[in-house]
Formats: sequence, C-alpha cells, structure tokens
Amino acid sequence: MRHASPDPRRPSLTTVELIAMVGGLMALNALSIDILLPALSEIGQDLGAPGNDRQLVITAYVFGFGIAQLAFGPLADALGRRRTLLFALAGYLAATGLCIIAFDFTWMFIARLLQGVAAAATRVIAVAVVRDLVSGRRMAEIMSFAMTVFMIAPILAPGIGQLVLLAAPWETIFMVLFAMAAVLTVWMTLRLPETLRPEHRIGLSFADAARNYRLAASNRVSLGYLSAASLIFGALFAFIATSEQIMAELYGLEEWFAVAFGAVAVGLAVANIINARIVGRLGMRRISHAAMIAFLVINTVHLAIALAGQPPFWVYFSLLSAALVLFAMMGANFSALVMEPAGERAGTAAALYGAITSMSGAVLGSLIGQVYDGSVVPLLAGFVVMGAGGFAIIVWTERGQLFGVGEDAEAKA
Repeated sequence: MRHASPDPRRPSLTTVELIAMVGGLMALNALSIDILLPALSEIGQDLGAPGNDRQLVITAYVFGFGIAQLAFGPLADALGRRRTLLFALAGYLAATGLCIIAFDFTWMFIARLLQGVAAAATRVIAVAVVRDLVSGRRMAEIMSFAMTVFMIAPILAPGIGQLVLLAAPWETIFMVLFAMAAVLTVWMTLRLPETLRPEHRIGLSFADAARNYRLAASNRVSLGYLSAASLIFGALFAFIATSEQIMAELYGLEEWFAVAFGAVAVGLAVANIINARIVGRLGMRRISHAAMIAFLVINTVHLAIALAGQPPFWVYFSLLSAALVLFAMMGANFSALVMEPAGERAGTAAALYGAITSMSGAVLGSLIGQVYDGSVVPLLAGFVVMGAGGFAIIVWTERGQLFGVGEDAEAKA
C-alpha cells in the first residue's frame, strides 16, 4: 500500500518504507540510551561520577529529549516535518561529537543534554508523519509495527556496546551513534517527503504555540492518556537507569547483562507485533486497559515477594519481563489515543505527548533510581505506585467505563 503525500518531489511512501523510516528515527533515540548501559561504570570512573550519579548520563539525555519536543512541535507545524527533522539531525551529529571529546562529567552531562535536545525532533516528526498520512486504528497498527523496528535497538544495543568495549574505549560507542545518525540524515534527505499540507501550516510564535498546546491538552481523552503514559514511562526509565546496577552488579551477570537486557527487549518487540495484529479487532482501549490492570497486579505480587527477601534472579527476571511486555501493550495504544483527536495539530500533540512523557519519565525514573539501595525493592515499589496512579487516571478519563465502551461507538461513526 502507498500513502500519498502533498510533496510533488516525493508524492508517496509505501507502508514498508514508512514503518522503516519511523522505526529508524525512533531507534536512534533508543540506541542513544541503551548502547551506553554496559559502559556506565567506565564512564563514571573516567569522568568522576561514582555510584548512582552515573545514572545521570541517561537521565540528562532523556530530560533534554523531553523538554525540546515542546519547541520542535510548533516548528514542525509551522516549517514542515522534513526541514525541521534535517536541522535537528545536524544538531545531533554536533552534540555526539561533543560527547566523544568530553573530558569531565560536567561536559558529558551538558553534551548528553544537547544530544537529547536534538534527538527530540526524531520522536515528534516520526509520530506527526504517521498522523499526517493515516488515522484511527490503522495509525495504531503502523505505530505498533514501527515500535517493533524501534525495539530492535534495545535488543542489540547493549550487546553492541559490550562488543565495542571489548575492543575499544567507551568513546567509540559515541562514534557508532554518529555513524547511525549520518546514515539516517542521508536517507531522510533523499526519501522523506514533506507530509504537512501547506494549508495546514500554522503561525510560528510563542502565543500560537501556547494556544495550540492549550488546545491539545484540553481534550479529556488526550490529557488523560497523556498523564497515565507519563507515569508508566517513569517506571520504564527507572528500570533502564538501574538495569546495569541490578542485573550486572546485584545479580552478578557482568558480561551477560547485555544478553539479559536484550531478552527483555525481545519480549517488548513481540508484544508490539501482537498488538499490531489484534488492535484492529479488539480496539485500543480494551487492550490497554487490560494491560494496565495486569501490570499493576504483577508488580504488586513481585513487590510482596521482594519485601519477604531478595528474589532469585529467575523470579525477578520473569516477573520484570512480564510487566514490561504489558508496558509495550500500553505504549502504542496510549500514543494513538492521545493523537487521535489532534487533526492538523499533530506536530504539537506529538510534541506535547513526547515532552511530558519523557520529562516525567526522566524525573520520576531518576527519583526511583537515586534511592537504589542494593535491592530491587525501590524499583518494584516505583512500578506499583506508577501503575496505580496510571490506572486511577484512566478510570477518571473514561468516567469509569473501561474496556472500550466508548471506542465501539467511535469505530462505528
């Protein structure tokens, strides 16, 4: 199937290439986080950031990635998707160069913050391009397939990082990121059409941006699912920030950490494939509501086990993987539910979603990660609190009517 664009130079994209482009852009962000996990200990030692402080290499990037989306959304809606993305990719290449030559932790912190700022456009543009070309459950299907491509990065990234460290210093990892960004820049320059129609472009000013963000956040469904997703992403980023300390150090996996982390990512990828297959039949609400309840139940049981004593690795890993599979079943559907009412403000809505979920994820994930005490209890307690809060918000959003009551009527409209 081909998706028509208003760009006369690049009038259409096939579904396969659209999925590959969106997945590739999103994968750059995932790779920028996960490829560094095996190197956090060495980076911390070399740059003077011992203990839990080394987690800030991750959270600085995620916070920059989040806050910058508030600027890239209006830019994408005013200047177009393609021009905004190419500008940001050039910035990403420059920031990655600064990471390569970092000589202390402050320099690295700032460079990673700037790298996240530049990468923010990849998320905004990826979601906005899909919304420009498709809508409804078809959008959820394409986002699920794109998320599957995206999840290849977490599967491979820690292993790539570990292999690099066996042969070269940690700076080489950033050279790998530089090379991937360069390939994406060439690909987008040659193949990405401008998907924003000229008549849908909006003015570029602070007042316009504030008005459009207010409109995007005024919809009850968008606001509710945005808020619930923010809490769930806090749980995800807490896992990412502490994964090296828990699996490599607490459980003694060391070089097997990359394999264990990749196995978790495989589960996430499979969950996204399943979601893409069933969302057209079951609907976004029915799937995500069931996943949220199961997420809360599993993590409550896991926390109870951990409070009784440190669980064996196989118990921790099994229940953690199950919880993160459920996260995947929520992620794509929450995103689609937020974007569905967006219309021509897709760039602004995508930016608001990405900014709030990323910044909330960075802050909440860091708060949970910084209280790591050599056990899995703080992480699991964070999962339970985030899950309970997310579920309460969804109940409010749907006025107590869960499992797709409203969606069935919407699908028939």
